[in-house]
Amino acid sequence: MRRRNLKPSDAQNDTSSIARQDHSKAHSEFHWDLWLILALDNWIFDFGRPIAALFVPLEWSPLNKPSIGDYFHMAYNVITPFCLLKLLERCPKKISSTVTYLTVITFVMGASLHLVGDSINHRLIHSGYLNHLSVRENPIMKQLQPHSLVASFELLYAYDEEIGHLMWYIPFFVTVCLYFSACFVKKSSLVTKLSVTKWILVKLSALYYWYLVTEGQVFVIFLLTYVFMLFTTLRETKRGNKLDINGCFLLMVFSVTLGLVAVWVGWLWRDPVLRARYPGFLYIPEPWAYYTLYIKA
Repeated sequence: MRRRNLKPSDAQNDTSSIARQDHSKAHSEFHWDLWLILALDNWIFDFGRPIAALFVPLEWSPLNKPSIGDYFHMAYNVITPFCLLKLLERCPKKISSTVTYLTVITFVMGASLHLVGDSINHRLIHSGYLNHLSVRENPIMKQLQPHSLVASFELLYAYDEEIGHLMWYIPFFVTVCLYFSACFVKKSSLVTKLSVTKWILVKLSALYYWYLVTEGQVFVIFLLTYVFMLFTTLRETKRGNKLDINGCFLLMVFSVTLGLVAVWVGWLWRDPVLRARYPGFLYIPEPWAYYTLYIKA
């Protein structure tokens, strides 16, 4: 058989055609596996861990040993960064490996700090600690001797609810921004309509992110991410670009999340106890504080 001699221009055209096909495929494929794994991981291993820690009998995990919720957290700390790495790997535009590594490493460190602080915090609940009160206002802390030990628990709280949350959630939302900014394509015939099953996944994911934003007290980070998504969409639309299916999914998830947070805040707007617990202009009550105040009591 005779080999067909390709001119350099023909080879270039073939390479460009393959690149365009790969680029189009990256924008048209919905990442069912990643979005579904993330949703299940979030609901089971993040939302489910404090529930498991509260309702599994103490005989199964004594107070001086890791609880079932801690093992859930360990699983979350492995599965979630893996999914973030795979998400950035599938990004239609190449992301700097340095940015990717630093983002995911910081995420793991923050989530690990939170693991330790949150574990002790939920063990304290079994001893009468109340989430709707500050550390110093808790009855068991007022009885602690010497009283200077309360400062150590305040440091623990800072690692759990402040430092840990910032190092955990900022990299997470940065990853979302990096991926979302690459979800635009000039192909006008691209299918971007969400099916019924995708809308179910949108609602399931948005309900979790409502919990993440309120319980994690990261509304400002979430809002900045959402504003970035809206601004990027407006800018790219003016350039003639269109959101792909994965970008539409993320935008809908965050839009529904914002609506749920608004309903939550509006419902508890006049609550005097939670108002005292969360003073200041930004009032976002935590679901677990509401639970220990009204449901557990």
